[in-house]
Amino acid sequence: MVKGVTTPPPIQDLDAWLAGFKQATVWIELVGLGLSVLAAWGLAALLRKALNKQDDRSSILFGRQVIDGVLFPLLLLVFALVARGVIASELPLAVFKVAIPVLVSLLVIRLGVKVLQAAFSQAPWVRVMERTISWLAWGVMVLWVSGLLPLVLAEMEDITWHIGNSTVSLRTMIEGTLTAGAMLILTLWLSAAIEARLLRSAVGGDLSLRKALSNATRAVLMFLGLIVALSAVGIDLTALSVLGGAVGVGIGLGLQKLAANYVSGFVILTERSMRIGDNVRIDNFEGRITDITMRYTVIRSATGRESIVPNEMLVTNRVENLSLADPKVWQSTVVSVGYDTDVDLVRRLLVAAAVLQERVLKDPAPNAALSAFGADGVEFTLGYWIADPENGQLNLRSEVNLAILRSLREHGIEIPYPQRVVHTRPAA
Repeated sequence: MVKGVTTPPPIQDLDAWLAGFKQATVWIELVGLGLSVLAAWGLAALLRKALNKQDDRSSILFGRQVIDGVLFPLLLLVFALVARGVIASELPLAVFKVAIPVLVSLLVIRLGVKVLQAAFSQAPWVRVMERTISWLAWGVMVLWVSGLLPLVLAEMEDITWHIGNSTVSLRTMIEGTLTAGAMLILTLWLSAAIEARLLRSAVGGDLSLRKALSNATRAVLMFLGLIVALSAVGIDLTALSVLGGAVGVGIGLGLQKLAANYVSGFVILTERSMRIGDNVRIDNFEGRITDITMRYTVIRSATGRESIVPNEMLVTNRVENLSLADPKVWQSTVVSVGYDTDVDLVRRLLVAAAVLQERVLKDPAPNAALSAFGADGVEFTLGYWIADPENGQLNLRSEVNLAILRSLREHGIEIPYPQRVVHTRPAA
């Protein structure tokens, strides 16, 4: 407690506050608070409509509904402060002494929760952090309204520790931790907004390059936010040189694989040798790249299986990128007919069966060639190109084969069965 300043007991503050609710002017405060709610809701709805934010689940400011984002409690707090200033010049206050702390707590909770949901939507610990922020905000609000907050802060100021040549109090540590948390939340908000803007942008390169830029931006903002947060807590940043040396030794000894994966992920995203949407084959696993993170790459096969491949494997091993320079993929099927069949007719029928399929490209056109003289008949190879292998290859090959079979049957061309010639010798 500061010397020379007398703080009124909390019980007296509480009694005076309760007595204020018995005054007739309370209704004027309630009307002012109600008008603030309507003004905040109306302005948030207008901004939401003007910016076309209808049902935007990823928006931190707007959310899914008008009152679901951060904008509504922020506007409500601003309008309530204005109303309190107008009324306080003429009348004693009672309702706004409670409303302002409640609105501040609501804004803090909504901001922290929405930012964490946007930045770490899949993390299991987000729910725990949301509850922690809520309990802390409402606890501080109760202390604020009851008048116990100055006493609690004074008691925390008296609890001190000696660290080296400096003295740190409990209040300083808590305030520094809260400031660091606020800075990290602000950093996450900015990085999430920039990442969403980059990933939704139709310009500025392909998806992989934009993802690389978003990851780099988040890393830089998180680093700057961490530096500011450490400064707010009171940690001397010059001591980080020793920590940096220890981290360097750790990376060199035990974390080299993890560091190699992060470096490889940055190389893949910047060189664009593999991009999201490419069809690749690595270690006898073939599929389409669905996501590239800084540590691993997700490859989804046509059967629905997903393989999580460390980025180091994609840099150091041989990878077949089936759509690096050209997304088109060549497919083929082999058909055998009898030796007495019209070869030109068979070639026309095979090409026509491929052209009937919508997914088969017309340029380059399908081609049928006599590929081999088999033991049972003449073998033809029908080759064609497709541009969407991610939609499945076996299903298209099946459709082509069914069309070939129908066409051959309509023209009376038989696919020969295996034949064997047996020679017998007369008995001597």
